[in-house]
Amino acid sequence: MSTPFTIINEHGLEILGDIHLPNQDPIACAVILHGYKGYKDYGFIPLLAHDLCKRGILVHRFNFSTSGMTNDIETFARPDLFELDTWTRQVDDVRRVVRAIRDEEIAGSNLPLYLIGHSRGGATALLSAGRHRDELKLSGALTINAVDRCCRMSEDEQCAMLERGYAMTESARTKQQLRIDAGWLREQIESPADHDVLVQASRCKVPVCVMHGDADDAVDIDAGLAIAHKLDTPLFVLQGANHVLNMPNPSEVSTPRSEPLLKATEEITRFIHQHA
Repeated sequence: MSTPFTIINEHGLEILGDIHLPNQDPIACAVILHGYKGYKDYGFIPLLAHDLCKRGILVHRFNFSTSGMTNDIETFARPDLFELDTWTRQVDDVRRVVRAIRDEEIAGSNLPLYLIGHSRGGATALLSAGRHRDELKLSGALTINAVDRCCRMSEDEQCAMLERGYAMTESARTKQQLRIDAGWLREQIESPADHDVLVQASRCKVPVCVMHGDADDAVDIDAGLAIAHKLDTPLFVLQGANHVLNMPNPSEVSTPRSEPLLKATEEITRFIHQHA
């Protein structure tokens, strides 16, 4: 079972989330960050939260305020907010959720705190941990199939986006045409160090667990290797895992877990128990 929460960020936007609270006293608190065009209820994310909770870890999962997603998982109900998304807005949402935990707005105060990020959420976890390490006071960070750079557009694509003022992308899931404001790219050009995933990863100064599937066709395993190399830590390879750990979307609690999801859950549990 999970309990919903809503907190308001500095822009007056809603951060919608769910809390998974163990029956026993939790050993740690984990916050799961979804990826690009993802959301808190996507595929394996609620199952991972449920299974970690069963292992004694308090888990929060939430939608970034500019994900465009609400609790209606059938559509991007707020494409106007999706258009405004930037890396800094995501990092600031992480800061807001962590502050809500520390200030006892939501559960988890005084517990060791970990960020778990999937895909772009993995990069957001590292950017947050690097930019704001003294503020967040994390005990660790974990990435699953994370990207190793903030922008994967070609120079021609970047020039076209800046000239037009926006770019378009299609959701393979809903078939909606979604606009991305050029502010997303301008922010990176104006503050390159703040958007260098590998640099910020090296600044976070907390233990990091890097996991990547060797059958990921969305983000090549080379990205995981680059992050692990920068941190001088082993890469935990999820054998046979695609980008979403071989799980369907949507998934129910009763959905059988794939072997990659089981392995990822085991490794996350081991890592948190080791460092909590």
